[in-house]
Amino acid sequence: MQRYILLILGWLAMVLATLGAVLPLLPTTPFLLLAAWCFARSSPRFHHWLLYRSVFGRYLRHWQQHRAMPPGAKSRAIVFILLTFAFSLWMVKILWVRLMLLTILCCLLVFMARLPVVEEEQENR
Repeated sequence: MQRYILLILGWLAMVLATLGAVLPLLPTTPFLLLAAWCFARSSPRFHHWLLYRSVFGRYLRHWQQHRAMPPGAKSRAIVFILLTFAFSLWMVKILWVRLMLLTILCCLLVFMARLPVVEEEQENR
């Protein structure tokens, strides 16, 4: 029974992570990590798929091996964050919502700036 609950939770986390990749305020990474955790405990097949066959696999493998982002991913993520938040700020006309979005944006950019990037030499080891 627990295996099925973890499988369902893992796939729900994958759906939310995929939506989070395109929606501005829905995070991707926590849901990916949750999916990896659920699949590791419930289905080796889905865990392998997530790490080696999915779009997000490279990022998860780098995080598990190096606790860092792969080269180029950090700059792409920051550009995408800035674009989605710029669109959100342009669409929203309510001042307090804009201020909230700006606060979230600042916190997210500080968080992203602090994440390490794996070097090419370290990646090949």
